[in-house]
Amino acid sequence: MAGVATTKMSSRGQVVIPEGIRKRLGFTTGSQFVVIGEEDTVILKAISAPTLADFDELVSEARRQARQAGMKRSDVVAAIREARGAK
Repeated sequence: MAGVATTKMSSRGQVVIPEGIRKRLGFTTGSQFVVIGEEDTVILKAISAPTLADFDELVSEARRQARQAGMKRSDVVAAIREARGAK
């Protein structure tokens, strides 16, 4: 079910997400959103910090691509030294 409700904007530009929708989607105080607006449409997309598992996936993929490109650990160390020296 889509969960349709109405709300109003305050004089300070604040909009309340109705309680039923907040509860159903698990939004709590401090939840963060990306706000996209175009013409008469506003979209709120909830964002959250990545998990350690997300980082593990990224590192694994980076390692896979590095192996595929023929990079060695010494290449990475040299690139880091060069970047740090370029300050």
